Amino acid sequence: MTATARAELAAPEWMTTLLAVACGLIAANLYYAQPLAGPISQALGMPKAAAGLIVTMTQVGYGLGLLFIVPLGDLVETRRLVRAVLALATVALVGAGLSKAPAPFLACALLTGLGSVAVQVLVPYASHLAPEHERGRVVGKVMGGLMTGIMLARPAASVVAEFASWRTVLLVSAVLMAVTAVVLGRALAPRRPAPGMGYGALLASMGRLMAATPALRRRALYQAAMFGAFSVFWTASPLLLLGPDYGLRQSQVALFALVGAAGAVAAPLTGRWADRGSVRIGTLVALATGCAAFLLSRLAPAHSMAGVAWLAACGVALDFAVSANLVFGQRVIYGLSAEHRSRMNGLFMATFFCGGAIASAAAGWAYASGGWGLTSWLGAALPALALAYFATERPIRPPPSLR
Repeated sequence: MTATARAELAAPEWMTTLLAVACGLIAANLYYAQPLAGPISQALGMPKAAAGLIVTMTQVGYGLGLLFIVPLGDLVETRRLVRAVLALATVALVGAGLSKAPAPFLACALLTGLGSVAVQVLVPYASHLAPEHERGRVVGKVMGGLMTGIMLARPAASVVAEFASWRTVLLVSAVLMAVTAVVLGRALAPRRPAPGMGYGALLASMGRLMAATPALRRRALYQAAMFGAFSVFWTASPLLLLGPDYGLRQSQVALFALVGAAGAVAAPLTGRWADRGSVRIGTLVALATGCAAFLLSRLAPAHSMAGVAWLAACGVALDFAVSANLVFGQRVIYGLSAEHRSRMNGLFMATFFCGGAIASAAAGWAYASGGWGLTSWLGAALPALALAYFATERPIRPPPSLR
């Protein structure tokens, strides 16, 4: 893209805000079902052992979308792609909300995850709109909206379901997706990628892209460890709080999760730091903070609200670190090659999303086997491993094929 074209596309502040809100609303679709798995499985007649599929199918769909839909951002006009993917999410949410049996619900959950990858089309789009010296700030603000949506989804779903039903949560989200598709279709400036390879060649290039780009691999693995720690905390901490150590009610756990959303403020702040050249020191601080948050959580006194407050503070610190590291990682990879930006974003997101999924499963085992003690060691080990890997990093330049 020429300098003139970039100047024409430079995002006004209202556009950045719109993209942040849209990303938050879309990303929330991935997390509404987590606190509702019990009521949904009961309503659909699913066995308890299969209730985990309610969340898993959405995650599988999202993972497939990261690999097979997000790279289309390097090939297809952005507005057209966003409208199509959000239309899929809208239909899938309506289908899930009206389902009467497990099979159609799970199929719609898969398609909901697939449609929710629209967020990962919009984030690179925001990066394209931003001039180089403001790219971190713009991406940080958009990612702040995304992280806020993720963190508010669970408490919002719990509250709506308590006063209405789980079906209402999904149907309201379907309306929001339809409105978002219309608004973005009208508001987004056109962005047509340069003509190039076909879809098959585009997908085939992704493996070579990962192999040829050390910075992409490193940033993806750093964030896989951090998102894994995030998943460990938010999978196991509700079990701890609902258990005999604290004995909280579900509504109180929802409030606890709401407090954790404060960590999302890291994204816009760290975007500005990244623009000032603080990526390396910022990454070090983020990884160290993630490790420290879990170690400090071991000091929370049981059977007291002081212990709950201490855990909440650790959760906020962890969320802050995860959000910050995410923005630092995106600031690095979006600066490597505009031509490959959507594919890099898909690879980056797919890698750390897999880390989170694996860590979620490990968190359940750790808590069942050794309570919060073992769980906190697992959570601390993930950013500690990332720190050890980070210590081997040297200044990395894009390979010749990406310059």
